[in-house]
Amino acid sequence: MEKRFSVLVVGGGGREHALGWKFAQDKRIEKIWFAPGNAGTAQLGFNLPFASTDLDGITGWAVKERPGLVVIGPEAPLCAGLADRLRGAGIRVFGPGAKGAQLEGSKSFCKDLLVRQKIPTARAGSFTTMKEALDFLEGMTFPVVVKADGLAAGKGVVIAESQPEAVHAMREMLENRVFGDAGAKVLLEEFLVGEELSLHAVTDGKNLVFLPSAQDHKRVGEGDTGLNTGGMGAYAPAPRATSQLLAEVEEKIFRPTLAGLAAEGIEYRGVLYAGLMLTKEGPKVLEYNCRFGDPETEVLLPLLRSPLWDLLVAAADGDLAKIVVQTDHGSAMTVVIAAPGYPAHPIFGQKIDLGEELPDTAIFHAGTKTGKHGVEVSGGRVLAVTGWGTDLKSARERAYAGVKGVRFEGRHFRRDIGHRALGKVVFEE
Repeated sequence: MEKRFSVLVVGGGGREHALGWKFAQDKRIEKIWFAPGNAGTAQLGFNLPFASTDLDGITGWAVKERPGLVVIGPEAPLCAGLADRLRGAGIRVFGPGAKGAQLEGSKSFCKDLLVRQKIPTARAGSFTTMKEALDFLEGMTFPVVVKADGLAAGKGVVIAESQPEAVHAMREMLENRVFGDAGAKVLLEEFLVGEELSLHAVTDGKNLVFLPSAQDHKRVGEGDTGLNTGGMGAYAPAPRATSQLLAEVEEKIFRPTLAGLAAEGIEYRGVLYAGLMLTKEGPKVLEYNCRFGDPETEVLLPLLRSPLWDLLVAAADGDLAKIVVQTDHGSAMTVVIAAPGYPAHPIFGQKIDLGEELPDTAIFHAGTKTGKHGVEVSGGRVLAVTGWGTDLKSARERAYAGVKGVRFEGRHFRRDIGHRALGKVVFEE
């Protein structure tokens, strides 16, 4: 008789729905729990009444239920030490401990490691006082990037075009504490010019397995205009990510990063997700994240042909060397449908009509809940509609066909996802 498995996915967004969707395709997995999940994950398994940052609640539940694997989706519980708590209780976990999660939780920790390991990155300085920051600013050319050191829900980065803008951003973070303790230290960083690339590697601390490259679309408006968001869409793979480039990135960026973590006594088991800028001088690290990207996960997992369970368990067990991952040779694209007013002032509560189910398309719930009207809007990024096919053009056609069928009052989405690879093609309803 074939062995049966169970898994807990921590989080409640589109990334977690996509993880659950992939696990649900594995006939060996009999139970999937989500903490807290959303209206979409409720169709795949069981939603638990725990926030992703409820370390006591999740750990207590896991000790009692003993899931075969816990996958931690968001960065906040990783930085708070949820993986450490669970491992200490004898639970198998995919995700780094708090020390490793500093790669995302502290931009100065990440920058120091990059510099120490001679990994290509932007020139930067970190400061806790306005005087130190202003002195450093004098020697910089504009634009400059001002970053809150800690977690700021994707909002702690300001691209300042002038000195007054930079000073205002620094004062808001350091003195007015608009991001709370996350802005108690700021980084001033040179602005890198080029094309961005997202690259995910699953690691057991020694070995790496790369997933397809991806490209995110952070700005809310077409043509990469407007406010920064958590991501309005993505596609994979990115045409710029040639085998030669990926080999260079592995040798000059990922391998030295693992070596640097090991030198700090950190055994990193989880996702190393690098945000890269492809500059004239070569690829440079913009940032590291300590978890799967969102919305990148929604395009990576449809392209994964190997069982997700086998990959993540091998990493969690420190045994990744035995894993060979197969991915689809096609492409995938996801388009995020957002609530009215997102990202500044999103409005919630609208009833959602999900439309018909289409072939080679999936709708991943992000900010949804089940309410008195059925599925309702409960977050800024509401749904991620993903299509896949033999090439990026067919993936785009399927994704936007799925978007067309989804209705709720005030919805908005970008109509040019994939424009860097496909040209300025704009979706027309």
